[in-house]
Amino acid sequence: MIIAGSIFILGIIIGSFLNVVIYRIPLDKNIAFPASHCPACQTPLKWWQNIPIISWIFLKGKCYFCNAPISKRYPIVELITGILFLIIYFKVGLVWYLPFIFASFASLLALSIIDIDHMAVPDSVNFAALFFALITPDFIHSIFFAFMAAVGLYLARLLASKLAKKEAMGEADIIVAGTMGALLGFPLFFIAIFLSAILAFIPSFIYREKGVPFVPFLSLGTLIIYIFNFQAYTFLTKVLYG
Repeated sequence: MIIAGSIFILGIIIGSFLNVVIYRIPLDKNIAFPASHCPACQTPLKWWQNIPIISWIFLKGKCYFCNAPISKRYPIVELITGILFLIIYFKVGLVWYLPFIFASFASLLALSIIDIDHMAVPDSVNFAALFFALITPDFIHSIFFAFMAAVGLYLARLLASKLAKKEAMGEADIIVAGTMGALLGFPLFFIAIFLSAILAFIPSFIYREKGVPFVPFLSLGTLIIYIFNFQAYTFLTKVLYG
């Protein structure tokens, strides 16, 4: 319980950092300077006003200085990151590469929210997710799977674009595919891609004119298959061999 509690606390702290990344990087702002401040009145925050989740509750979702509302997204992202870290910890255990798995999935979470906001993702966070995903006990295979997944999606993108006579999928999705390949390997990568497409189908149909960001679905599909890899293998075996 002590370890799990510590990991959850680590998660919400990283979630607080992700909020900075999500807000500042798309605006080409430095994520370290200036220190955290109210976006409305620009007043720097005191340490006790910057405690993940707790400060938002204590301040009742408003700035202490100017009373401007603070988005609910901040505590939600922190909470989701804490839960995400717990889920991964219970799946993987205390292995030496656990922090890198945390970092990769945290980067995917940040990418997903940025994609929802801007329909585009920054290369810096995207490549960070890929880099962290490669740091595993089987580094060589991780690189191979990442390369094959990225090349495979790139070729699929070319074919889909030619058939549709317009740009299909974004270049950022190719890098995310590399991250998926490194985290999942084969054949789980293909199952995750298929699952992501299923998850995205209804939203894509509803918002077909506006368009739907695909990175959140790729990230969610990756997480689900990463956690339920044994069940995914079993399902695939039954489909292929009956």
